[in-house]
Amino acid sequence: MTENIVPLHPLMLAGTGSDVGKSILATALCRIFLQDGYHPAPFKAQNMALNSYATSDGLEIGRAQAVQAEAAGIPCHTDMNPLLLKPSSDHLSQVVLNGRPIGNRDAYAYFRRDEGREELRRAVQAAYDRLSVRYNPIVMEGAGSIAELNLRDTDLVNMPMARYAGADVVLVADIDRGGVFASTYGSVMLQQPEDRARIKGIIINKFRGDERLFDTGRHMIEDLCGVPVLGVIPYYRDIHIDEEDSVDLQGKQTQAMHGKVNVAVVLLRHLSNFTDFNMMERDERVHLYYTNNTDELEKADIVIVPGTKSTLADLYELRRNGAAQAIVRAYRRGATVLGICGGYQILGQDVNDPNGVEGHITRLPGLGLLPVSTTIEGEKVTRQVYFNFLPTEAACQGYEIHMGQTRMTDSSAVALNTLADGTPEGCYANARCMGTYIHGILDNPCVIDALLAPYADRTEHLETTDYASFKNEQYDKLAAHVRAHLDMERLYQILQNS
Repeated sequence: MTENIVPLHPLMLAGTGSDVGKSILATALCRIFLQDGYHPAPFKAQNMALNSYATSDGLEIGRAQAVQAEAAGIPCHTDMNPLLLKPSSDHLSQVVLNGRPIGNRDAYAYFRRDEGREELRRAVQAAYDRLSVRYNPIVMEGAGSIAELNLRDTDLVNMPMARYAGADVVLVADIDRGGVFASTYGSVMLQQPEDRARIKGIIINKFRGDERLFDTGRHMIEDLCGVPVLGVIPYYRDIHIDEEDSVDLQGKQTQAMHGKVNVAVVLLRHLSNFTDFNMMERDERVHLYYTNNTDELEKADIVIVPGTKSTLADLYELRRNGAAQAIVRAYRRGATVLGICGGYQILGQDVNDPNGVEGHITRLPGLGLLPVSTTIEGEKVTRQVYFNFLPTEAACQGYEIHMGQTRMTDSSAVALNTLADGTPEGCYANARCMGTYIHGILDNPCVIDALLAPYADRTEHLETTDYASFKNEQYDKLAAHVRAHLDMERLYQILQNS
């Protein structure tokens, strides 16, 4: 790969709506630009997601930008996602600025009349400026629809950000959901003249069937909008990239099956960091599914209680719907139970929130499977960690993002992990019950092998997965897929023209 020194304009992928595929296309373009000798970096001024990641300096960003940075071959940094909103209810979100939480905001106050709005705007612009000095091109991503006229004056992430950066904008439309003509035409025509002139191309995403059948439609969109269609990207199922949101989990609510190790991830209402399970999901030895159905939980060989943005609210719901009792029964029947982050807290003796950090519930008893007690605190822990799992010598890696301190209530209890500095972490009750704050713990093969060891008779003929190589292959497959259906020559012309 030779380094390309021809500078490109910043590129923004803007959407006709949410979930049209902007994040995946940004990931693809980060990898394509890298392959073509550039030094790209992703940027999303404001992201709303429960799926986050800790940078190497212990700060928090949206998982999508961490994935895009990985595709670009660079370390992730908070400048790639300076403003992160983590919903804790339908109306309230934690606001994370430059990697650190600055408080909770009501949605109305934040999007309509927040007095600190211009300070946030200056902060995201400063992050972009720092990033643009170091990388080229910047692959920017908008949020939701660019035609939300009621939010135009307070928008930090879409056309005002493109205007500030001097970016060329490519509009992304999802043809799979229907209404592609109306959504593209409306999104373009509802822009102010200055912003409309910035839209240099359109990508029709998630096309199913024979693309030749859409040739006429492609020309119609170009005539209607006065903007070239740069590509029609087919829908795919055989490329696996970490998702930004948990929309796709609905399709993974399957049942236990014979012949593999059944791993049930408890489907919490505020489930976060579901990418913790991507490696295990790809393991040929495993059938992984998400459920809060009590019967399906009890059928599992391994039950994992995942991370959550609202531990107490989800613990309350688990008790209300009977899933808490089903998890305990599964353990008593012989299943292995693992808790990660909020799930670790839930498996303990109790969870306390004396200062109301999470809400109005100040204390609930946990499931009582681990000899630990948790107190929710206002200070958030965010860091990448290196550790040894149990007594193994294998070097493992993960990251922590949590608000709360957990202490052992039994002096005979032992830690699950030992951090690089010798600090004990997590709790190991026995080979069938354990908990940890470390996200990404299941990306380490020795951890999965230990969890699956009791089921060796079912898995000895199946192969394990080299997850790092697998992810790299997926980025290349995604880049090849998009490159084959996107007019890259014309895109480069757009990004080079003055």
